[in-house]
Amino acid sequence: MAKRTDLKKILVIGSGPIVIGQAAEFDYAGTQACLALKEEGYEVVLCNSNPATIMTDTSIADKVYMEPLTLEYVAKIVRHERPDAIVPGIGGQTGLNLAMQLEKKGILKECRTELLGTSSRSIETAEDRELFKELCERLGEPVLPSLVANTVEEAVKAAGQIGYPVVIRPAFTLGGTGGGFAEDETEFLAMIKNALALSPVHQVLIEKSVKGFKEIEYEVIRDANDTAITVCNMENLDPVGIHTGDSIVACPSQTLTNKEYQMLRDSALKIIRALKIEGGCNVQFALDPNSFQYYLIEVNPRVSRSSALASKASGYPIARVSAKISVGMTLDEIMLVNTPASFEPALDYVVTKMPRFPFDKFTDANQKLGTQMKATGEVMSVGRTFEESLLKAVRSLETGVFHLYMEKFEKEDRNALMDYIRIGTDDRIFAIARLLRLGEPISAIYKQTGIDPWFLSKMKHIIDMEQELKTGIGDRELLYQAKKNGFSDRAVGWLWNMTESQVYEMRKKQGIFPVYKMIDTCASEFESYVPYFYSTYEEENESVIENRKKIVVLGSGPIRIGQGVEFDYSTVHAVKTIKEAGYEAIIINNNPETVSTDYTTSDKLYFEPLCVEDVMNVIQMEQPDGVIASLGGQTAINLAKPLEERGVTLIGTGCAAIEKAENRDAFEKLLLELKIPQPKGQAVTDLEEGVQAAEAIGYPVLVRPSFVLGGRAMQIVAKEEQMRHYLKTAVEIDKDKPVLVDKYICGKEVEVDAICDGREIFVPGIMELVERTGVHSGDSISVYPAFSISEKVKETILEYTRKLGLGIGIVGLYNIQFIVDKKEQVYIIEVNPRSSRTVPFLSKATGYPLADMATKVILGENLEKQGITCMYPQEKTRWYVKVPAFSFSKLQGMDAYLSPEMKSTGEAIGYDKKLHRAMYKAMIASGIRVQNYGTVIVTLADEDKEEAVPLIRRFYDMGFNIEATSSTAETLKHHGIRTKVLRKPSEGSREILDAISAGYVSYVINTRAILSGVHYEDGAAIRSAASQNHVTMFTSLDTVRVLLDVLEEITIGVSAITEEEKSEK
Repeated sequence: MAKRTDLKKILVIGSGPIVIGQAAEFDYAGTQACLALKEEGYEVVLCNSNPATIMTDTSIADKVYMEPLTLEYVAKIVRHERPDAIVPGIGGQTGLNLAMQLEKKGILKECRTELLGTSSRSIETAEDRELFKELCERLGEPVLPSLVANTVEEAVKAAGQIGYPVVIRPAFTLGGTGGGFAEDETEFLAMIKNALALSPVHQVLIEKSVKGFKEIEYEVIRDANDTAITVCNMENLDPVGIHTGDSIVACPSQTLTNKEYQMLRDSALKIIRALKIEGGCNVQFALDPNSFQYYLIEVNPRVSRSSALASKASGYPIARVSAKISVGMTLDEIMLVNTPASFEPALDYVVTKMPRFPFDKFTDANQKLGTQMKATGEVMSVGRTFEESLLKAVRSLETGVFHLYMEKFEKEDRNALMDYIRIGTDDRIFAIARLLRLGEPISAIYKQTGIDPWFLSKMKHIIDMEQELKTGIGDRELLYQAKKNGFSDRAVGWLWNMTESQVYEMRKKQGIFPVYKMIDTCASEFESYVPYFYSTYEEENESVIENRKKIVVLGSGPIRIGQGVEFDYSTVHAVKTIKEAGYEAIIINNNPETVSTDYTTSDKLYFEPLCVEDVMNVIQMEQPDGVIASLGGQTAINLAKPLEERGVTLIGTGCAAIEKAENRDAFEKLLLELKIPQPKGQAVTDLEEGVQAAEAIGYPVLVRPSFVLGGRAMQIVAKEEQMRHYLKTAVEIDKDKPVLVDKYICGKEVEVDAICDGREIFVPGIMELVERTGVHSGDSISVYPAFSISEKVKETILEYTRKLGLGIGIVGLYNIQFIVDKKEQVYIIEVNPRSSRTVPFLSKATGYPLADMATKVILGENLEKQGITCMYPQEKTRWYVKVPAFSFSKLQGMDAYLSPEMKSTGEAIGYDKKLHRAMYKAMIASGIRVQNYGTVIVTLADEDKEEAVPLIRRFYDMGFNIEATSSTAETLKHHGIRTKVLRKPSEGSREILDAISAGYVSYVINTRAILSGVHYEDGAAIRSAASQNHVTMFTSLDTVRVLLDVLEEITIGVSAITEEEKSEK
């Protein structure tokens, strides 16, 4: 079948804001798909509400709608654009569900739009548990005994029939949301209600648990001609029972016999042929480690999270090929480098994926892993052996770990550790390493964990190597063997009692450097050159070093809270600009989910840990003209100083400037010189000094560690005992790690991203945050242009931005956060001497491509040459609003109030000529359920009551039913608002918690005392109930205020005919 010529315009639906379970992998897939369709000459229309990603750039599609991904809005776009077809399998579960809804509601038929790729009947068969089971039984494929239930009673009966332990899986949800294992009826009852509520069709599947089986995935692809191939297979290190997104994964599988490999491959191909899948598809199996018994766990009839990993691991661009298959092309017509896409990739290396968890930020979240995904991102590493690959992945995670060693397990005894490893946690692998050092036999560890003895023996090999190294300090051969097995210089130094630099110098002297091997889909069987490399210690180097001007851009590593896909956006833009300027553009990064690690983005891609050693190895060989460290977030900025110390030429903002912005004393000195006010504060290095400083500055104070990202461990502290508790528990404090104590000023928060070329400054726009200071800017609703600050304040902000850019010595992008108090005094909170999280949003809102402009500045083309003549252009007439998206329901045990510590995982955008409409669209797009009816439950801190009364009255006047806790209810009644009193847990009642889970509550408003510092357990229980029951919750009155503005805009009230006179007066 040839490419279709009857189609002209194709709509691609994206996956919306990043949440746990649906991260940047889908932006990568969507970007690839849009570009592939454009390459084939189609007009591409994109709908996606995530401003942070490169996918919603105007260069990716012919037309971009950043509108909410809801049926109402997507239907409007379909009716307006009248596309000939929609590609549904690219935008994750969100995109797939929307495409199915458009078809079910008859909108596609009405607009004569067809679904491309896999048919909706096939999608339904794969997604609907019952239909899938029937298909498998028809094909003779083993599938787990399971029953479907729609009510709690049905579910309990089903579980009894199948026999415990069982797994609960809600239908049509993402990243395993609401699912889990239940060992007995008590555990089952605790989960089932929530699971039913979370399924859009209120349906759950109860299935037999095969916990302890191996979990194996096959990434397969098929075209309409029935040609089907395996791209690669993957093996989870953790057995079944831990979500594959949270497991360490090896690719290709390492422990399968040839018979097992072929058996599962045949099964995967059989199932996608039966489903008539057209495009990429992911098949998951559970395999009994002691027999050939296997079960099909599930089939994702779309490009999945694993597809991004499989694409990067094999070099086979699954989303690109899938998009071309959807328009009728066949695998043998689609060329990849110089082999057709029908050619199965061969891998002559080992890839390891390790998940990146948010537990370093959310110390109160439950670290136990299960079928509900908790990781925010992942790293991938490549090596010739599993040992090399694993150790490279460990040091890529940026969790402070540089080897298979974690200090916290060193003091634990054997029994405690054996107990600890029984349950999957984010750090179990390090506890296992400690046990191996203590001499625990592999068989005993296997019994506790179910991790295949082969993987454990590889870890033991690493531990044995450590012992060898300790006995042969300085031995060249040992050093070479250690490097071959993936040991970092720092790990060797740790064993040899040397610094990392000393080991590096020793390697340099002895000529021990890695070579770079190519990832080219065909294990070099054919002559091909794919500029995509990984390092290993062998003889032959496959990376061709060109004699031309070149620039290295450092990526931003794994996605985590505080450093998301926004930084990848800047990296990709920079690379494009560097290429256009005639340089060779080289990227070093280790995140398989992103566009920057697609080998077609740059001239050369090195898939390596972002550690000094690994980056230096590339630089040593490539000898670039410059390295850019200001676009990869804090990851890249942290590399600037050690690289400069090793003689690397950094271009753009240099180390002296970074130091001026990030070192507290240097920054304060600069502000004094420039006469710019800053909240009173000081850096402290021990507990007593901290307490004295807070006393002198005056409570409440804001405390945080120096050099932070995403407000990690930042808190507002209102009194001494709280201060002592914080300094003891929340941070490590010593002379190298000072803690900053600042006066907390209550005011408006305003933010700018700016570019400085050393002489001139350009500020494309000023963003104003809805929530007052005390909420992290990444968790606040942000509005451009600013909506309530005066011209005088704007002038002050611009003047300070100019002085700081020139005073610090910025070359390129920087970001400044300001506080504006009630007297219109402007203070500086902080300056980030790098590209920030708001760059994509502001670029899209103002139409100025900031990352491109900053890169040109870094390469020596000043603002004037770029045609920029004024510092602050005219503000846009349209309003742009950015609303954060949270993943609280995925992380049990975590308290969901907004604070100076960042908690959101993603963001959505809304824009309109009217501010409140833009706000409404952004709120819906971020996943907030905006309802203009129902019940509002209110529980307020004493200090907020006066401010809240008029707000609650507005809900009351709109017809909402008001319920509140006792003292809040008293205040509201006193002001004439009819309120029902709910008792709380500390009064010995579940009344308020039951009300939240009853299903009639639209909003919970719950504020915490900031000034008095008195916190009750009740608040945490109420917030947790709201998160788990998906009730929209607000912990800031500022957010409530804008919600009310929005509701009043969209609500038409009711009144009796006699009431008119009263309200007119």
